Amino acid sequence: VQLQASGGGLVQPGGSLRLSCAASGSIVRINNMGWYRQAPGNQRELVAVITSGGLTNYADSVKGRFTTSRDNSKKTVYLEMNSLNAEDTAVYYCNADVWRVGGYRGEYWGQGTLVTVSS
Repeated sequence: VQLQASGGGLVQPGGSLRLSCAASGSIVRINNMGWYRQAPGNQRELVAVITSGGLTNYADSVKGRFTTSRDNSKKTVYLEMNSLNAEDTAVYYCNADVWRVGGYRGEYWGQGTLVTVSS
């Protein structure tokens, strides 16, 4: 199973970005999918999570600004980020709880995509 994240980059304060993360491999079912981030010198923190049924939960710091969604047919999760500020600068990682062919279940991570908010 592989998770491929994309969409990071440089954006000015107040701007927007959309991250995508596509899962591939011998996947039977994907349960929760989520986004985490890690800023320099900080621990990795949860940003947003979405269940297979579409229920979402967000870190307090991003509520009202970030929206996560998923397309189960494409095995893809998205993170729409608005009103970005310098504190959002971090490497963003996607995460998925996956049932694989053969009855194996595991947690998988994408490679990370850098988001830099700066003027």
